[in-house]
Amino acid sequence: MTNLAIAANGLRKSYGDKTVLDGVDLTVSTGTIFALLGPNGAGKTTAVKILSTLITADSGSGEIRVGGHDLAADPQAVRATIGVTGQFSAVDGLITGEENMLLMADLHHLSRGEGRRTAAELLERFDLTEAAKKPASTYSGGMKRRLDIAMTLVGNPRIIFLDEPTTGLDPRSRHTMWQIIRELVTGGVTVFLTTQYLEEADQLADRIAVLNDGRIAAQGTAEELKRLIPGGHVRLRFTDPSAYHSAASVLREVTRDDEALALQIPSGGSQRELRSILDRLDSAGIEADELTVHTPDLDDVFFALTGTDPQPTQANLPTQPSQPKETVR
Repeated sequence: MTNLAIAANGLRKSYGDKTVLDGVDLTVSTGTIFALLGPNGAGKTTAVKILSTLITADSGSGEIRVGGHDLAADPQAVRATIGVTGQFSAVDGLITGEENMLLMADLHHLSRGEGRRTAAELLERFDLTEAAKKPASTYSGGMKRRLDIAMTLVGNPRIIFLDEPTTGLDPRSRHTMWQIIRELVTGGVTVFLTTQYLEEADQLADRIAVLNDGRIAAQGTAEELKRLIPGGHVRLRFTDPSAYHSAASVLREVTRDDEALALQIPSGGSQRELRSILDRLDSAGIEADELTVHTPDLDDVFFALTGTDPQPTQANLPTQPSQPKETVR
């Protein structure tokens, strides 16, 4: 437990006869990015609100520890450890970016000098120094998000909850936000991220959990989740017909394409499977002209586990069922 930033056992939450979370188990290692994926209404925001002490879990939930502290017994200690950035900016548009930062410093009971020093450092870190004296209402969406996270960092939290932090941002601002999140983790911060953007989870998360109907449908690394979905295969293409026919006889469970001189072998794309295929060809003195690994992507995983199309974005606008990704070796 010492290396866990968050550990929740049997997390439950209902509103009347509506069950939002139904026995959710979550563990997040210190200094990592954990992504909670799920369609609208899956319970992602409710999980964040419970773990960040904004609401309480139902009785019957198991033990919940955040930052080493028991959530039920010592919520104040948890609050001193965490920072939260919600789906909607907490920035006050009527005052300047600098004033937003100084207000947050006051809330954390920093002295006047320390508050100004901290505000200036964070504004510089998030490239907001030039805009610091301008009303926050004049900021772009990406600037407001950066200011929001900068305000969250005033209290030097070791665990940060980011609830759909890039919703509504353009692709450039989203990529900037991804870099900021990576830098936070490099500095030792643990990030708990909720998102509907599959590319975001794939790019950032060390581990991913898919939440559906209040339960965890699956969790693991992005690659582990992709291997849960059938359809992965290796495709071998040949220019020499004799090599093609020899390979077809050497390899088992192949699908032949005689016109393209190509063979398709079911595979999860692991190094061990690829090495086995190549070793069998090598032992028979056969060399393929092209090897392509086809693996399901997180879109496929999300749809298979939730029965829901992923939220479209400018970087992810599926107009038809997604196709397996290909990697040419």
